[in-house]
Amino acid sequence: MTEQTVPGNNPEGDGSAPSPGTRRPGGRTARTRAAVRDAVLAGLTEHGYPGLTVEYVAAHSGVHKTTLYRRWKDVEGLVADALDLAGEDSWVPPDTGSLEGDLRALTREVITSFTDPAVAASGSAMIAAAFQSERAAGALRAYYTERFARCEAVVERAVRRGELPASPGAGEAGVAGAATDAAPQHGIDAGAVVRSVSAPLFFRLFITREPVDDSVAEQAVAATLAAARAGAFTATNEADAAQRTAP
Repeated sequence: MTEQTVPGNNPEGDGSAPSPGTRRPGGRTARTRAAVRDAVLAGLTEHGYPGLTVEYVAAHSGVHKTTLYRRWKDVEGLVADALDLAGEDSWVPPDTGSLEGDLRALTREVITSFTDPAVAASGSAMIAAAFQSERAAGALRAYYTERFARCEAVVERAVRRGELPASPGAGEAGVAGAATDAAPQHGIDAGAVVRSVSAPLFFRLFITREPVDDSVAEQAVAATLAAARAGAFTATNEADAAQRTAP
């Protein structure tokens, strides 16, 4: 993790932090936030959440602690904004040409993120912080909600290619959208599919602390594919059904 110093920063600079989930423009503000984020990750990796202090972040970011207290309020605010900033990247899910290939690539990314010594410590530290801070937990939840939302494209492409039925159990008629007007719409819950393939990996990484390797990833991919093809991840849009049957 690279520690950065922001040239020319001062206690009254424009290093304000937005509320989690918002987006801010680039420039000096973005550089300040990035420097603070890097310092937060370094502190979490080195000391854990209980040992992280605003003074540490100030010393390692080049941002005066007065600014940190005013803009981020406390350590919880710093950690939450670091997670929010992590979700503002340009990452997109893999597109290998098949659902199986995409899911396999996703599992490899998860494994690398939490086992590669170059990057694993900071991500694990963020998850650990979420167990000790409600605000960090909320920010982590928002981060993964947004991440999985991006991954839904993997399943949507699979439906368009015909690898999965748009309406599980309905065959070609379901794909063509031949549901009756009175029946609720059934479709693949794309978010549930991508959560399913990563869930066994997170369980081993953070609950049982068992080794995670390619064989575990292959198992997760095979199980998720079988479940998806069997219609296990079916979502029902009850709101649409109620609207269609209303007088």
